[in-house]
Amino acid sequence: MNKKVAVILSGCGVYDGAEIHESVITLLRLDQRGAEVQCFAPNIAQMHVVDHYSGDETGETRNVLVESARIARGNIKDVRELRAENFDALIIPGGFGAAKNLSDFAVAGANCTVQPDVLNAAQGFATTGKPVGLICIAPALAARIFGEGINCTIGTDEGTAEALTKMGAVHHECEVSEIVEDSARKLVTTPAYMLAESISQAASGINKLVDRVLELTHAD
Repeated sequence: MNKKVAVILSGCGVYDGAEIHESVITLLRLDQRGAEVQCFAPNIAQMHVVDHYSGDETGETRNVLVESARIARGNIKDVRELRAENFDALIIPGGFGAAKNLSDFAVAGANCTVQPDVLNAAQGFATTGKPVGLICIAPALAARIFGEGINCTIGTDEGTAEALTKMGAVHHECEVSEIVEDSARKLVTTPAYMLAESISQAASGINKLVDRVLELTHAD
């Protein structure tokens, strides 16, 4: 039977939402592996909107769910509908939306909180022992989802790693093509565009992450 995987998106675009390359690579690999995928996003306003051409804030207001629907081709649901019992695994791509919309890590750092609907959904997987994959900056959510002592990576950035450590995570430096796994709690993380200098580099780690998350769905 094909595995069912939930993917939580955080908007559309690296500077204010989900990183598009990371999201598409994740969805492509899941499809190549025969997984049944459903995308979700919180039905909330984005922290802000960034013009991805100029890099400037626009002053617009956009909705995270509506923007995420661009990546999901409209096949997306409010994250409040996500129940761990209906899926085998969860994956969250990166992009600043993970730190701005799924949480306030971009502003609060080690004192951050996770958006309540996202936290409730993700903790459903953590507490039932179902595998979770966090990509790029999304591991900033790991300690809030799993609690202290969770093993994860955001690559080699010292400042971000320090913030994760202050939150109670155990950070491991990692190359872009590799993954870090917390075997006890079935969390898999990879740096992706925290380190990647090309889409193929990002894909090298993301593909390993997706493959390992799917493998862990068969683990006892």
